[in-house]
Amino acid sequence: MELTAKEFGLPARTVLAQVDEQTIAIVMKRKSRIIMADGKKIVEKARKIQQTLPAAKVILQTTAPVCSKTIKFLENNDIQVVSEQGKKE
Repeated sequence: MELTAKEFGLPARTVLAQVDEQTIAIVMKRKSRIIMADGKKIVEKARKIQQTLPAAKVILQTTAPVCSKTIKFLENNDIQVVSEQGKKE
């Protein structure tokens, strides 16, 4: 199920998907690597989602490779990284 970024006060270009009742995915479809600068923006977006839905779990669903430091940073902020094919990064 597609969610609109506007519901959560996020930029319009942000793509969200409802994975299940309590899980919302931030979807990033691109080929370039996700680096720490992107990771910080993802954490900000996740916090906005959790302000609207406090019980929601936020994950990052991506087709791009993710920097190892960024993976650790996201996991420390309770954001699981999942590749588009379904395997955990």
